[in-house]
Amino acid sequence: MADNCGGKCSNCNQDCSKRDLHETLHEGSSVKRVIGVVSGKGGVGKSLVTSLLACKVSKDGYKTAILDADITGPSIPTAFGLAEEKAMSATMKMKDGTVKEYIQSIKSKTGIQIMSMNFLLPDETTPVIWRGPVISGAVKQFWTDVVWEDVDFMFVDCPPGTGDVPLTVFQSISIDGIIVVASPQQLVRVIVEKAVNMANMMNVPILGLVENMSYVKCPDCGKEIKIFGENNIEGIAKDFGLKVLARIPIEQKMSVTVDNGEIEDLENTYVDEAAQAVESLISK
Repeated sequence: MADNCGGKCSNCNQDCSKRDLHETLHEGSSVKRVIGVVSGKGGVGKSLVTSLLACKVSKDGYKTAILDADITGPSIPTAFGLAEEKAMSATMKMKDGTVKEYIQSIKSKTGIQIMSMNFLLPDETTPVIWRGPVISGAVKQFWTDVVWEDVDFMFVDCPPGTGDVPLTVFQSISIDGIIVVASPQQLVRVIVEKAVNMANMMNVPILGLVENMSYVKCPDCGKEIKIFGENNIEGIAKDFGLKVLARIPIEQKMSVTVDNGEIEDLENTYVDEAAQAVESLISK
C-alpha cells in the first residue's frame, strides 16, 4: 500500500489484496473479537449503541472493551461517568526480558476497559484541533500502545462518514464485523448505503443494522409514535441482505441516565438481538 493511500481503490494501481496492513497489538494485550460501530453520518447515536452493546455483552459474562475512535468528539467517557479520569502511562516487563511502555486503559465500575481521547486531555472541553493524519495516528496508538487485558469483545466507536479515521480503523485494526447505525429520517438509505459500500470495499463483514430514535412510546397508552414519520428500515435491510438487529426508541429515562454517566445501570432489552449477533462470533 502506498504511504499516501486515500482509500480510493478504484483509482489505484497498487495491489494490496495480499498484504496484511493491520497494526500489531501491544505485546501485553489480548483481544479476541473487534466490532466496529459505524454510520454514514453523524448524530445518529453510534456512541449510545456502542455503550449499550458493551454493557449488555459485559453483563452476559464476557470481558468487554471500548476503543473510542471519535477523537474530536468523544462522548463515551461521559456515558460511563468517567469524564474526569486521566489515562496514565506505565512500563511492563516482556517475556524476552525487555521493558516496554504502555498506556493504561480506564475501567468502568463494571470492569469495561475504555480508551478515549478525553482521558488524555487537560479538560473534557479542550478541543482537539488536529488534521486527519494526526487523528488517524491517535487511533492507531489506542490499538498498539494501550494494554487491553484478556478482552473477548472490543467495540470501536467510529466517527461519522467514510473519511480518514473510519478508513484507518478498517485498515489498521482486524475488524471481525461492523454494525451500521441509522435513524428514521428520509436520508437513512443514503446513510446505510455509504456505510455498507465502504465495508464491502474493505472486505469487512456487516452484522446488521440498528435504528436509533426509532419511535417514542406514549406513557399512557403504550402506542409507538414515529415522530420522524414512517420509516423503511426493514425494506432497506432486505435490499442489502442485512438484518435489523435493534430498534431503539427515544426515552427520557435513557437520555437522563446516559447524561448522568450511569449507562451501566440501564435495564432494557433493545440491543439483545444485536448482542447475540456479536457473541456468536466468539465460536467462529
